[in-house]
Amino acid sequence: MALTLEVKNTEGKKVGSVDLPAEIFDAQTNVPLIHQVVTAQLAAARQGTQKAKNRGETSGSGKKPFKQKGTGRARQGSIRAPLQRGGGAAHAVRPRSYFQRTPKKMIAAALRGVLSDRQRNDRIHVLDSISSAPSTKAAIAAVRQFSERKNLLVVVSRTEDLAWRSLRNADDLHLLVPDQLNAYDILKSDDIVFSESAIKDFLAGPRKVAKAVARESEVNA
Repeated sequence: MALTLEVKNTEGKKVGSVDLPAEIFDAQTNVPLIHQVVTAQLAAARQGTQKAKNRGETSGSGKKPFKQKGTGRARQGSIRAPLQRGGGAAHAVRPRSYFQRTPKKMIAAALRGVLSDRQRNDRIHVLDSISSAPSTKAAIAAVRQFSERKNLLVVVSRTEDLAWRSLRNADDLHLLVPDQLNAYDILKSDDIVFSESAIKDFLAGPRKVAKAVARESEVNA
């Protein structure tokens, strides 16, 4: 079973259609799975380079700041103690990795789930060609014809250089290529606009797309 989606031009007129496989765009949406995948993706984006000094790494002598008895104050053994001003941290943070292992099958299932959710709510659109000339204004008008919602995800093919140059500096949308699609960016977006070339590349798979890009590079060289 396949789902049919209209392909429109920059003027909003229907110029064709594309068949979407139900196993990708009409799959079950597993919310706990999507949550786990997105959490792992956000965790992997953390640098983990924070660092604080403990009492052994701060500068200063080991001399007692004042005598043990007779001052009425609590005893202190070093000016580098955590209770002293300029002393080391009691539980100093250390550099660490936040990476969480996520199997590829889980990532693919989460992507199918969020795409299916957007498709069931009519939030996926296809445009035959985003830009025939390097014009940011015209390209934004073309992709914005489908929705006025705030967050818009635009997916263009790697070979669509004019579309990429026209939209890369737009502040009110997010631009990706088909092999960069992920559950997090789709969840953040209210609507997704594919170029016709991008949706074909996505359905063809990353290996076929890589071969096509390599062939085009050889021809242009």
